[in-house]
Order: sequence, then structure tokens, then C-alpha cells
Amino acid sequence: MTEPSTDSVGTPAVWPTRAEVAARIDHTLLKPEATAQDVQALVAEAVDLGVLAVCVSPSMLPVRLPPSADGLVIAAVVGFPSGKHLSSIKAHEAALAVSAGAAEIDMVIDVGAAVAGDFAAVQADIEAVRSAAPGAILKVIIESAALMEHSGAGAVRAACRASEAAGADFVKTSTGFHPAGGATVEAVRIMAETVGNRLEVKASGGIRTAQDAAAMLGAGATRLGLSSSRTVLDGFSN
Repeated sequence: MTEPSTDSVGTPAVWPTRAEVAARIDHTLLKPEATAQDVQALVAEAVDLGVLAVCVSPSMLPVRLPPSADGLVIAAVVGFPSGKHLSSIKAHEAALAVSAGAAEIDMVIDVGAAVAGDFAAVQADIEAVRSAAPGAILKVIIESAALMEHSGAGAVRAACRASEAAGADFVKTSTGFHPAGGATVEAVRIMAETVGNRLEVKASGGIRTAQDAAAMLGAGATRLGLSSSRTVLDGFSN
């Protein structure tokens, strides 16, 4: 997909097609009350929508895929949603998730360490997960809204630099569970500017419309974490 040109607020001047957006989506189900049946419904909807991946809690692995889901990527979260887990626990959780079929890991940093400015600890935490899942795509959730609220844009940039130094493949805005909020155009733009083309950027949390999704893509997101994927995609043309 060619990156869209953008207007002054980050919305693509030329919108991508529905299929192009679907190819950027992690169709997500992380509710605590989710059941195995819910996950199977998620997979069926993912196949119907033509999205790239499904993202689930590690306890829901392995995910049973029907033949029609050939090529669907399985992602799992680690240290979710607080990030306040020992690095050894996050690492073990990541290793278990990969052994159960996850090809991608979305881990949560210790947000408190980032707020306190201890980015050496943030980097070491990410490195532990990277070492435990060397073959997986690693997305690092920095809780950008919380960092912006408590420490400003500099903390977002520093968290991105720590993620890059630790060997991450993506930086990701949010869990969607933090009271500070989810993805914003401002945060995505800061993250994309910080990592350049060296890492990718996943926008997640509170993206519920095609306009939201288009704005995130326009600001530099290369992946979208959505639970309302059908509603979002219905706003794009075929």
C-alpha cells in the first residue's frame, strides 16, 4: 500500500481503499469475559473482512483456524494491560504465546518507569521479551496518552528510542484500557517521526470510525488495532 499524502491535520487527502485498510488491521478481542466461542467468532469475522491479523489474550491460545483462514496472523498480548509485571514473567508469557502459535507479540512497557524517566529499565524490560521470542514480530505498547499526560512528548520519544534500541519491530500507542485514553493523531505523528522508517507504528485504542482510522494512517500509522473493524471498514470504498 502506498502511503497516503496528508492534509494539515493528518487525514489522508486521498483515502486508501477498504482492502488496503483491511491489510493493516489487527482485529482485536481482549475483553476479560471473552470465551473460546468469542475467539472463533473473531476469526470468522477476520476472514470475512480480509484483515491481516487477530489479536487475543495469551490464555486464548492456541487459536483454531479454519482452512479459509490460511495466512491469518495470530498476535497475543504480554504484560497486559498494566505492564506492571516482572520482566521475567513477560518474557515467559511471550515464549509460551509463541509456542502456542502466536507470530506477533504486543507487550506493555512499565509505564511508571517511563514516567519516572528510567528508560534504561524500559529498554531492559523490552529486551527480556525480545530475547524470549526472537522469531516473533514485537510490538511495544508505550501508553502514549498516559506518557503525554504525565511527562509530555519527550517521554513518548524516549520510549520509542528505548523500543528501537531493544530490538522492537513496532511501537504501539495504547492498550485501550488506560484511563488516560487511546491513540491520538498527535502521538502517532510523534512516534512516526521518532522511529522514521526503521520501525513501524501501530495505532490502537479508541479508533471506531473510518475518519479515525484515516487520520491515524495519515499521521504515520502502519498498523491499526481495532475491535470495531467492520464499522471502520464500512466507511471505506471498495
